[in-house]
Amino acid sequence: MKDHEVKALFQSTLEDFQLSRSERNDVRALTDSINGNEQRRALYRSMAFDAARESLASADAGQRHQVLEWLENTVKTLHPAENLPNTGKAEGSSAFFSPDDNCVGKIIDCLAQARASVDICVFTITDNRIADAIEKAHRRRVQIRVISDDDKSMDAGSDIDRLERSGIAVRMDRSEHHMHHKFAIFDKAKLLTGSYNWTRSASLHNDENFLITGDTELLKAFTRMFDKLWRNFS
Repeated sequence: MKDHEVKALFQSTLEDFQLSRSERNDVRALTDSINGNEQRRALYRSMAFDAARESLASADAGQRHQVLEWLENTVKTLHPAENLPNTGKAEGSSAFFSPDDNCVGKIIDCLAQARASVDICVFTITDNRIADAIEKAHRRRVQIRVISDDDKSMDAGSDIDRLERSGIAVRMDRSEHHMHHKFAIFDKAKLLTGSYNWTRSASLHNDENFLITGDTELLKAFTRMFDKLWRNFS
């Protein structure tokens, strides 16, 4: 399929702001046709973002949410979790411990290296250095999704409202219980998870930890959990 035909496909599927089963099959067939060509996949992903951006320019408040849902589903179809690279356990999985290791620096590095998507599911974000890195990735057209705890979003210094105001997709739980996860998935290929809260206190004072791994089984499990929470908190 030629590039202008791909563009037309995306525009046609956006007409009703939904990706139907048949349209999803068309996008999946497009993915199959490139046969592992990651450069081509990245181009199509960029074209999907461009189509969504054009649609958002004229969408009303209700339609904006539908456009973002369309983009989410399209990107997932272009790059499903089941097609993650590096089958089996990835070499080089690493553990980091705060305050001895530069944990905040490692999180910022992961955000700076992201090229397509970052899914963040953390109890709270109050470290402005991390919020800055998230916004920089967003400006590079990386698809960012953030899940956080509704109670902690009201704390002084919380960056959740700031991220949402900058156009980043944010969802929170709405219960008396806490959304207490602390993990992030970068480009569907790298998982960061551990006790580490994304706060200045965790960086400077607390005894915390996280690990970074490319283990595909863990990536699949955490991706399923993120998607489940994203649907539940819609």
